[in-house]
Amino acid sequence: QQLGMPLSNEEYQQFFRLFRAAHLASKSCLLRMLFGCKNPLIQRLDKYENHGVIPEGPICSELPGTPFFPDFCTFSFYRCLRKKYFIKV
Repeated sequence: QQLGMPLSNEEYQQFFRLFRAAHLASKSCLLRMLFGCKNPLIQRLDKYENHGVIPEGPICSELPGTPFFPDFCTFSFYRCLRKKYFIKV
């Protein structure tokens, strides 16, 4: 996998294994909302999700009707707000 690319479906299953229960995923979102995308723990999760690099610039998503986000931080906040924790880019 290339740096900055989203995880494969298999890798997402591994990544989100601990977050499978919605309450655990929402806890990571709460941390994101409290501390922002610059928090070292949040950045570590974002980097892990994208093979070591947090993507810069526009993000395209698999979300119907919302295909574009200005950056990964905005995309992540959107997933949290809509409780669509496992949507990939």
